[in-house]
Amino acid sequence: MMVPHHDGAIGMAELARTRAKRPEIRALAQQIKASQTAENAQMRRWYRQWFGTDVPAWTAGGMGMGMGMGHGIGHGMGMPAMATSLQGLRTAPDFDRAFIEQMVTHHRMGVMMATHAQWNTQHPELRQLQAAMVRVQSQEMAQMAQWYRAWYGASGS
Repeated sequence: MMVPHHDGAIGMAELARTRAKRPEIRALAQQIKASQTAENAQMRRWYRQWFGTDVPAWTAGGMGMGMGMGHGIGHGMGMPAMATSLQGLRTAPDFDRAFIEQMVTHHRMGVMMATHAQWNTQHPELRQLQAAMVRVQSQEMAQMAQWYRAWYGASGS
């Protein structure tokens, strides 16, 4: 489920390349795209090695896309899919503000998923990746919250 979740963040980051006004947002988006693309590649390699097949293609009606691409924890399994958040970003009057609001929420879900997965992970290398995800995404959320306060006078989430 983390692979399609990362795909959502990568899509948001790609959109920031052309829509973000602030260089800080564009730089963060590039960082997110690079790190999560590399993590996805690693997770796909491990999945193939451990289970002998590719990561399943998750559908919007299944637990994958709906769970991984939604807007926040409170929406449960019926969360809006990635296309909804990307469409909202495409049409947002203040892209930078909307990007921070959506990415902080998206990262919160990713941190929660990685933290919960650590409890049941049997592969130490996956546990290390999950810990790195939690650390990096927590740092990115703190940075975005700082920018949001400075630019908009509020917390952003």
